[in-house]
Formats: sequence, structure tokens, C-alpha cells
Amino acid sequence: MGQACQQLWQQVSIDKAQIKGVSVTTQRGTVVHVDQQGQALRPAMVWLDQRLADVNTPLPNPWRSLFKLVGAASIVDYFRAQAEINWVAQHQPEIHALTHKVLLLSGYLNYQLSGRFVDSVASCVGYLPFDYKKLRWAAKGDWKWHALAVRREQLPELIAPGELLGHLHAAASVHTGLPEGLPIIAAAADKACEVLGAGAVDESIACLSYGTTATINTTRSKYLEVTRLIPAYPAAIPQHFTTEVMIYRGFWMVSWFKREFGLREQQRAERLGVSVESLFEELIEQVPAGSMGLMLQPYWSPGVREPGLDAKGAIIGFGDVHTRAHIYRAILEGLAYGLRQGKEHIEKRSGVTIERLRVSGGGSQSDAILQITADIFGLPVERPHTIETSGLGAAIACMVGVGCFCPINTIMRCTINCTQRCTARCINGCNPCIKAFGALPVIRSRLA
Repeated sequence: MGQACQQLWQQVSIDKAQIKGVSVTTQRGTVVHVDQQGQALRPAMVWLDQRLADVNTPLPNPWRSLFKLVGAASIVDYFRAQAEINWVAQHQPEIHALTHKVLLLSGYLNYQLSGRFVDSVASCVGYLPFDYKKLRWAAKGDWKWHALAVRREQLPELIAPGELLGHLHAAASVHTGLPEGLPIIAAAADKACEVLGAGAVDESIACLSYGTTATINTTRSKYLEVTRLIPAYPAAIPQHFTTEVMIYRGFWMVSWFKREFGLREQQRAERLGVSVESLFEELIEQVPAGSMGLMLQPYWSPGVREPGLDAKGAIIGFGDVHTRAHIYRAILEGLAYGLRQGKEHIEKRSGVTIERLRVSGGGSQSDAILQITADIFGLPVERPHTIETSGLGAAIACMVGVGCFCPINTIMRCTINCTQRCTARCINGCNPCIKAFGALPVIRSRLA
């Protein structure tokens, strides 16, 4: 963080006295074990870590019987196995014994800046004893305390987004170059800030995140589980929630394609001094909508409930006409169609029709991908003026916290400008590309 700040000062010319506050937004679900001095006891376990804890001890009753009765036993076992704190307790008991606090990455950075073990409510997304409905740590009798190897006193204090976490201390000021004493304002996790920074705070506007994990989110004032027993996450707006449907291996699949099939573009990109992904645009243009019948199920990693723990990815419909260009377009179409399925789940559960899409993340830089998205969803797609909508969302939360008393909608109108808009070329579901995608839900249900 200090290095990033020092590089920033070399790239921009601003009066640091004009900086009024600091907010932190980070990737979700990355866990750091620290001692009483806030020093990390081991490397952080990031959200992509594949190590699993053993689940040998059953939960006590009545929880065990209740979860079995409602068909949730496998989900709870998955939760316990995925929990980083359980893996550390089992495989590094000496680290577990020395742990004073278990922090998410946001909480760790907040400590480094303020000297306080404190984090934002809206950063709490992970395998922790958090009550997503009440937006606080779980109550004393909650089953999560039996499922996880952590005590309440080992967790940080939680503050609502837009509220004061602390102030920048002297050592952090020297390290970052930021003025000492700056207020540190609670923001939210990267996805929640991304939704806010994209301006998707109305239930009729959905935010599509085209990042490593692809998601579709809407913002609500009432708690709603789009998929039963999978929680809605805290939004960057206090007392609000994001309804999220996730494709775990989202635009990571573009990186997979680049590694496995993109050597030609990698070599050209090096010669031309451009990104490899920009050259993939040529592949999209070579292939018609529907990829000539080649269809992809984008589940290179399974989901917990949708499509299920045993789900696998698939590419079907191969013929002698298909090339790697068809595979690339099928990847993009498969991801977009998976997110469209998520949109339909959200609409069905919420009873609210989604009318517009805001797209952010690395994949949103492609005009061709935006057009594919508009065609598959049959909705207008808007791209904000910056790809860094997570940073913009954190900045909006910070503006609220330092005393900009404008309504948040007014702040967004002043800070968010959608510079690109794509409209669907499909009308009333009769366009050939919609017909090509129409069979996918049936095929997916048979493959999943």
C-alpha cells in the first residue's frame, strides 16, 4: 500500500492538503491472522485458495438435525471446509494459538492506517460468523460459532459504511505520504463499492461485474436471498443489501483462453505494444452471434447451490466449421447467458423488473463484449467513464463520511458519467442470436 501511494505521488500533481479523507476497499474473503501488535503471523489466505479444512466433528443438536431436515447439511459442511480459519486451526495450530485477531484484508489495512482493529460492516463477506440479515457479528447462540474456530473477541469492531473508523497515525503517514490525522471512513468490499460506483442503487438497474469472478448485483433496502440459504451481502449504502448471482470463474476464462489458445495474439501483442485482449476483438468479429451452434456452460468451478457443488463446465455443439475464434465467442456468450439467468432469478425472487445494465471490470473495456451483453439480455448496457468503479464507490462513501451532506443520488450524478451505451439488436426475442441462445437453459439443466 505504501509503495502504491508513493508511485501515485510521482504520477500526479495535487496539493495533499486538499485530501479530506481515506477509504479502503479490497477483494473479499482474504483472511489475515495477526498478533497483538497487528503483525501478520502467516501469509494471507486469498479468496481463490483451494485448501479445504477437514469436517470430522458434527455440529451439536439442534443444529445438526435442523440442517438435515431442511436439506442444508451439505452447504454447512461446505462452509466449514472452505473456512480459512478452520484450515489454519487444523494445519497450523501454533499460528492459531498465537492469533490475537482474525481480520479480512480490509480490516488489516485499516489497522495499518489507524492502529485500531476495526472494519466496515460492508466489507464482511467471507467464511466468518457474520449475520448477513442483521449486518453484525452473529449472536452468541448462532450455529456459526460451533462451525468456525474463532472467538468473538478475535474479531474486529464493525462500523457502518460512510462512518468514521479512525484517523491516519504518524507511522502510516510517513509510509504512505498521506497527511497525518486524516479521517479514515468505512467503505465496503470491492463488489459492493463497484455496484455503488457504477450507480446501480436502484432495483431496476443491475451491475454486471466482468472481473475474475463475474457477478450480477442489484441494491435493495430489504434482505432477500436470491438463492435459498445463500445470503445477500452488505451494500456500500448503510442498511442496504446486494442481491448477487456469481459465476466463480468469470472473466478468468479469458485468461484461461489466452493461456491455452492465445499464443499467436500474445506474440503479436508483444510486437505491437498492445494488450492481448484487444487483439481478441478480431476473433469476436470473425464469428456470428450464437457461435454457429457452439455453446458453453461456464462452470469451470462449481457453485454452492447454483448450479451445484458437482457441476462441471462444458463446451458442446462442435462441428468441422469451428475454430478457436468460435470457442472465444462461445466463452463470452456463455458467461453473458449465465448472468442473464441470474437476472431472471433476481427478478423472480424480488418481483422487480431489471430495465438497465451497468457494466464494469476488465471485460467491460471491450465494445464487442458490451454489444454481446446487450443482445443476450435484450437491454441497454451502459459503461461508466472509469473502469475503476470500486475505487469510485469507495470515494463516494468517503465523501459522505467527511461531511458532504448531499443525498447520495446527488453525489452519484456529480461523479458517475456513463460514456458508452449499447442497445440490444434483438427485438421481441425474434432476432437470430436470441434463437441461438434459446436452447441453453434446457441444455444446462441436463448437463448440470
